[in-house]
Amino acid sequence: MERVIGFIGAGNMGGALLGGLAREGLQNTVLVFDVSEQALANAVSLGAEGASSAAEVAMKADIIVLAVKPQFYPDVLPQVQGNLRKTAMVISLAPGYDIAALKKVLGQEQRIVRAMPNTPALLGEGMTSVAFSEDSYEVEEKEAVLQIFRKAGKAVEIREALMDAAMAAASCSPAFAYLFIEALGDAATAMGVPRALSYEMAAQSLLGAAKMVLETGKHPGELKDMVCSPGGTTIQGVIALEKAGFRAAVMEAAKATLDRAQEMKQS
Repeated sequence: MERVIGFIGAGNMGGALLGGLAREGLQNTVLVFDVSEQALANAVSLGAEGASSAAEVAMKADIIVLAVKPQFYPDVLPQVQGNLRKTAMVISLAPGYDIAALKKVLGQEQRIVRAMPNTPALLGEGMTSVAFSEDSYEVEEKEAVLQIFRKAGKAVEIREALMDAAMAAASCSPAFAYLFIEALGDAATAMGVPRALSYEMAAQSLLGAAKMVLETGKHPGELKDMVCSPGGTTIQGVIALEKAGFRAAVMEAAKATLDRAQEMKQS
């Protein structure tokens, strides 16, 4: 069944999702509005149709993706309100706006989906958590929503109560990984490796380690033990990380993102 997919916002994240949908050719009509003429032109170059307003997208689309930053929601939501089809599904990408808050504005009968992608979606390697409102959905309707994000990486359905925790585990965590790559690159540079090569080595090693977890199905601790030979070099590095509180620091960072996400919630 063909559905009209509407995007309100075609910046970094909206553009990444559009790029994912267009990678194998658009299978549905895609309607896009963005206040930026350049962002809109980029979307049209991918095969999307340009819209004149957010209200037009709301009126015509079966699935509406709100891909604007949270600070613009107070401006955008009134344009969407009252223009939606009763059967439409509205997907919010904004932290701070839970399903209850969105229903309060858009209508209690409106079907709302919360999704939290991350920036690697730009390269088709995203990780998106998706939570559906407690309304009635056909199996193919949920699949249509999930496919928007699976075209840009992986997507999993979770309970909304876990959304803030999922944000810490996936949406925020690329920043933690970049810090690790930068620090490891600095260390290698200090040891004499050219800086560009230092970052390449660190990034590729992290990519490979992530693939080992995903593709072998082994516990990260088991994979770590495979690298740590008795009396060898790696175990000494692990000991140094433990002394510095590495794992505790990562856990505290995740908790800090969770706390901030809950502080941002709209009433």
